[in-house]
Amino acid sequence: MLRCCLVCLAGVMLSACTSVNEEKVRNAQRIDFTLQRTLPHDTKAFTQGLLIHEGQLYESTGQEGSWIGVVDVGTGIADKKVILDNKYFGEGIVILNNKVYQLTWQSQRGFIYALPSFERIGEFSYQGEGWGLTTDGQYLVMSDGTENLTFLDTVTLKPAKVVSVQYEGNPVSGLNELEYADGSIYANIWRTEVVARIDASSGEVTGYLDLTELTRQARMNNPQIDVLNGIAWHPTTKTMLVTGKHWPYIFILKLKE
Repeated sequence: MLRCCLVCLAGVMLSACTSVNEEKVRNAQRIDFTLQRTLPHDTKAFTQGLLIHEGQLYESTGQEGSWIGVVDVGTGIADKKVILDNKYFGEGIVILNNKVYQLTWQSQRGFIYALPSFERIGEFSYQGEGWGLTTDGQYLVMSDGTENLTFLDTVTLKPAKVVSVQYEGNPVSGLNELEYADGSIYANIWRTEVVARIDASSGEVTGYLDLTELTRQARMNNPQIDVLNGIAWHPTTKTMLVTGKHWPYIFILKLKE
């Protein structure tokens, strides 16, 4: 989401800004991983969404000139397919049934594009803010910065159900970019260095990834990085790609569970 306003002074590690939500998540099971590879990432990209579809990496960004593009993994630079009017602040994206769905932040409006042309073929509305977006293959699943995940019917694009995320009965808010994989939804927790793994049916946090070291590496290369945001699951290699806003790298992780 928006660049942190209440955050650490330049050069101070994000870990100094540990939130109540991060403390809750860190009581869950830690998910170990190995870093398999590091890819370049466009430091101009204010990343809002990241996903892999048919072997290609897609990214969406926010701020003025928000865009959706197909990323060249060799350079980190995206071939921009959609550039929004500046009145819209782009947010998460997902691809389902050869359609790209895109949220906007406070406009309460989403856009639908056809693949592979990226022609805009529809719009939809929703209440509240739009943050992250993913799909379980049946519903679109969106976050709005609270503890709620809203499951949208893919025909009407209206809420079919809402699942509240919690750990041991305590709500976990700040849900941002989302990614669905094998019955779980992975979520960036805004202004933290962790990714929560959430049971898609119950909303219970079942584990977390601690990406503090990756944040440190990114910050060493670019002291102006913003928050961790961006999760893509590669279904073939069973690896996870993670990045952040203005980060110089995309990290490819192999989870150990």
